[in-house]
Order: sequence, then structure tokens, then C-alpha cells
Amino acid sequence: MPSSVVHAGFALLLAAGLLKGAYDRPALAAVLLIVVLPEVDSLLGPVMSGAHRTVGHNFVLPAAAGVLLYYDTRVRSTSALRERVTDRWIRVAWVCLFVHVFAHVFLDWAHLEGVNALWPLHDEFFRLEGEILLSTADGFVQTFVDIELDPETGERTVDAGGTGTTESVHVNNPVEPDSPENLADADVIDRRFPIAQRGWRLYLIAVGVFAVVARRFQGDPPTEKM
Repeated sequence: MPSSVVHAGFALLLAAGLLKGAYDRPALAAVLLIVVLPEVDSLLGPVMSGAHRTVGHNFVLPAAAGVLLYYDTRVRSTSALRERVTDRWIRVAWVCLFVHVFAHVFLDWAHLEGVNALWPLHDEFFRLEGEILLSTADGFVQTFVDIELDPETGERTVDAGGTGTTESVHVNNPVEPDSPENLADADVIDRRFPIAQRGWRLYLIAVGVFAVVARRFQGDPPTEKM
């Protein structure tokens, strides 16, 4: 699975492009904190089956946070958040929310058993796996969502990459490097803290760091003389 370092590398890239007018060390620190925070759900593994990739890895909670943030800062006549922070930090809050979804949850959605996308409304893990292509023989082809129609009953079934529920899915992590059943019988427990398990992941880390360093040395364009 993508490590926290890979998530951070992707987050740095997004921050460099999105933190317009609010790009500084405190804002970057906030972005990096938010992007690694979902991994805390692995600590709940010993007390909640399937907690990792569930509590901190879904689309329901960030969607609810986005609605609340929009309502408080755009709809209410008096914003509780604006009374406590400047407009700059409102921008940072939106970027942090975007980074959480796209630099963390979306990446994990496409790896191993996926994420419990609709938790706590619906308990089922989904993995984003498939392809979209144009074929001279078959035309437009997509396999991310498989729709089948039973010719006898006419019943339609939709498979969006479901992999199981919290009772059947275990995603290895340093807190629980294997399923609880296997851990109980293991003589030696190998707890691995991944950094870059694929070449593209190392590349993503390097590009994220490069973007931050390059932006640090960028200056304002010279003014044209009339």
C-alpha cells in the first residue's frame, strides 16, 4: 500500500498548486498533518475489526466536513470559523480537505483491498480497479464497474469492486501486520513501516519534494517597463 511518505509527497504537489496566497511553512505543516492523520485508524485495529482503511479512509466523513465548512463560511450570515481565523486559513482548510481525499483516500482506494468508501452509512470495502480504453474491435470499454443482466430473471447486478466488509477484510499495517488469527500463532512478528515499495512511489515522493524546494526559490516575475 502507499506509505505515509508517498501520501505526503503527493500532498506536497497539490499544496504547491493550490495554496495560492497562503503558501508558507505553517500551511504546509497543516497539509502534511491532515494527509497522514487517516493512518491513526490502524491504532483501532485491536478493538475494532477492520478499523484500518475504514474509520479514516472513507468519503462520507470528508463530504460531511465539506458541507459543514461550506455552510459555515459561505451560507451563514455569521461564520463561527471566520470569527476565529483569517480568510487565509479558510483557504488552507479547503486545501487540507481536498488533499485528504485525493492524496490519501483516493490512492488507498486503488490498492490492496481498497477502502470502506461509504462507512459509516454502509459497511463494504471497494477497490478501484479496471481500465478504460477505446478499441477498434470492441469500441469503448470500461471495467471499473461491471454491470451484468441475468437473462432468465432480468435481475441486474452491479459490481463496483467490492472486496468485503470489516468482518472479512484485514489490511496489513504496522500495528496489525497480519490478521489477528495469524498474529496469535506467529513466533516472530515482522512490523514493516513502508516508505516506497514501487518505483513510481519513490518518484512521486521525489517530485513532491522537488516542487516544494523549487517553489521556495521562485521569485516574482520582473515587471515590464513601459
